[in-house]
Amino acid sequence: MSHTSMDPTKMGIGRSIAVLTSGGDAQGMNAAVRATVRVGIYTGAKVYFVHEGYQGLVDGGDNIKLATWESVSMMLQLGGTVIGSARCMDFRAREGRMKAALNLVKLGITNLCVIGGDGSLTGANQFRKEWASLLVDLVKAGKITDDEARKSSHLNIVGMVGSIDNDFCGTDMTIGTDSALHRIIEVVDAITTTGGYLKNLKYKIYFDFHQRTFILEVMGRHCGYLALVTALACGADWVFIPEMPPDEGWEGHLCRRLADQRARGSRLNVIIVAEGAMDRDGNPISSEDIKKLVEKNLGFDTRTTVLGHVQRGGTPSAFDRILGSRMGVEAVMALLEATPETPACVVSLSGNQAVRLPLMECVQVTKDVTTAMAEKRWEDAIKLRGKSFENNWNTYKMLAHINPPDTKSNINVAIVNIGAPCAGMNAAVRSAVRIGIIQGHNMLAVHDGFEGLAQGKIEPITWTGVSGWTGKGGSELGTKRVLPSEYIEEISLTIAKFNIHSLVIIGGFEAYMGGLELVQGRDKYEELCIPMVVIPATVSNNVPGSDFSIGADTALNTITSTCDRIKQSAAGTKRRVFIIETAGGYCGYLATMAGLAAGADAAYIYEDKFGIRDLEMNVEHLVQKMKTDVKRGLILRNENCNANYTTDFIFALYSEEGKGIFDCRKNVLGHMQQGGTPTPFDRNFGTKMGSKAVLWITEKLKEVYRHGRIFANTPDSACVLGMKKRALTFQPLAELKEQTDFVHRIPKTSWWLKLRPIMKILAKYNISLDTSEHAHMEHVIKKRVSMH
Repeated sequence: MSHTSMDPTKMGIGRSIAVLTSGGDAQGMNAAVRATVRVGIYTGAKVYFVHEGYQGLVDGGDNIKLATWESVSMMLQLGGTVIGSARCMDFRAREGRMKAALNLVKLGITNLCVIGGDGSLTGANQFRKEWASLLVDLVKAGKITDDEARKSSHLNIVGMVGSIDNDFCGTDMTIGTDSALHRIIEVVDAITTTGGYLKNLKYKIYFDFHQRTFILEVMGRHCGYLALVTALACGADWVFIPEMPPDEGWEGHLCRRLADQRARGSRLNVIIVAEGAMDRDGNPISSEDIKKLVEKNLGFDTRTTVLGHVQRGGTPSAFDRILGSRMGVEAVMALLEATPETPACVVSLSGNQAVRLPLMECVQVTKDVTTAMAEKRWEDAIKLRGKSFENNWNTYKMLAHINPPDTKSNINVAIVNIGAPCAGMNAAVRSAVRIGIIQGHNMLAVHDGFEGLAQGKIEPITWTGVSGWTGKGGSELGTKRVLPSEYIEEISLTIAKFNIHSLVIIGGFEAYMGGLELVQGRDKYEELCIPMVVIPATVSNNVPGSDFSIGADTALNTITSTCDRIKQSAAGTKRRVFIIETAGGYCGYLATMAGLAAGADAAYIYEDKFGIRDLEMNVEHLVQKMKTDVKRGLILRNENCNANYTTDFIFALYSEEGKGIFDCRKNVLGHMQQGGTPTPFDRNFGTKMGSKAVLWITEKLKEVYRHGRIFANTPDSACVLGMKKRALTFQPLAELKEQTDFVHRIPKTSWWLKLRPIMKILAKYNISLDTSEHAHMEHVIKKRVSMH
């Protein structure tokens, strides 16, 4: 339903929306509440907070309060939920729902936005279904008039799923999951570094710490998502999840695996257990059981850690803030566009698209997972969890459960890192190396980029050679920005000398350009006629052919947490504006996304042209803002957004115009944005990309093998592996040339530019939100697995 003719700033006039958080709290709920309130106000609607979840709805009174623009200020970086959440027995009884209905009718609220788990959302749907009959009873009891009943004749409901378990079908991610993974990975990193060893290369001395086995129990009663992604992100030896219990005789298999890893030189074993893990007969498997098993059979020093509520705590990750904000905007639009016939919907994320799904269909599929598990249809349970869960499971199985084959393929695959180092590169190298070894290939590491390739800085890299790489930042192989054109002859000689049959190029825009130059060199040098794949890895996120690059998520989190600290530094002072310069070359991705995640007042980028009028408007906006209770401003500027309006110029302009009203501070974030240890997303993304690239190369090599040799010169034998909307796809380098602005090293179109108006609206700019491209209601039922 596109409402192009409708002015979004008038859509909500005369209407009221209530927002509540229910069930267990999850980080990022506050971002969703903040966006719901601000976008609601932007559309002209009245927005009410409901404190303490459904309990507040039943009790009414001071629990239902009118929200203002300022009342959601400084909420973004807070964990949990500011408006409170409670488990509510009263609402489960009709009597309680009647009280809730009365409270809403008296305030004229007919739109309800519920942020919670599937239980909370099912309750909301039941409330909506009963609404008409509740009003009849209220009129009969003389509690409301016929007129009041007529004005509130139907209730619209939109849900957003806030749950750290990611256990709701229909969305790739629920609010809070990414932050929970951040907490878990912090703990994994802290634990596993005590089990490693220091290597002093100069004297070839190994300082042994302890040989240990760590067992980590994470949340997820009915859903193994956190356990599964943690296992991928830390390269665990084994994971126990409720959807797929281990085969009979797993005890022996597990002990053999741990012993094999020790024999290969690994001094550290990691086992991840979901709290709901069980065996094929439905008996629980606890971390304590596994510990006893390992100690008894292997005599290994074994430690268990049960994470518990730590996973719900802390500040939300950048992803959860952006997810909550986007969902809040979409939820308000869905409420205001709903008719009495529209089914209650839930706002979900699919790839990078916000979608609306019928609430009860999602609840049904979520229940179907439980049924499949109860009926021991494990494969169905994995499929019903959705594509993203299934991909994670398949990648994990491949990396953890397959022993390298005895027969070799005689194929040599070389891996090279290009451009600036970024977090997650090593995870991609690790999974590419291991998947390659599993396919029977010889894997070669190229040091120092294309320059190293030209100089023959190449050595074989083994299974244990990449142990522990998922959590390491930067690039262990070493990178250089040099492009191959000046060394093309030397490179072709090296490829012949080392008999390289295929090349995996991991890096940013230089990796893409280098790939193109190698393809152009195929006419002259036959050695370059081998399959090649470019995996985008750069904080700038500016590689054509992919919506995301490895490393951008880590950089974004670094910027966001830095902005939090900088904003906090003004807590005691009155009226201060911070101007922060972010990296990204000419690409405004980091500035825009960090602006959304940190609640910036403006983000200046090259792709969204601005002039002196815009700067004046922004300054005036801040002058007005300082008259309210919110005394802080945050301005982000992408480093190359404008040659003349430099960071110093903008700082000087704001300082001059703000004299006597606010003072300014500036920060240039610089190299810290390349980020320390990679985030869970970058580890997981890198792992999936590395594995997918090598599997593609393996297939491609079979296609191009002719008369005892490899010859690949078609455009589709040199591709960029990218994430597009909802899938990982391979696109020929040559075809992507059309989509590239080579002067500014950016793609000609970018999906994230559509999020900029949201950032401006949340900062109280009166701009138009294009509602023509809003998500339509999609259906999940068609995606369900046929039940046997």
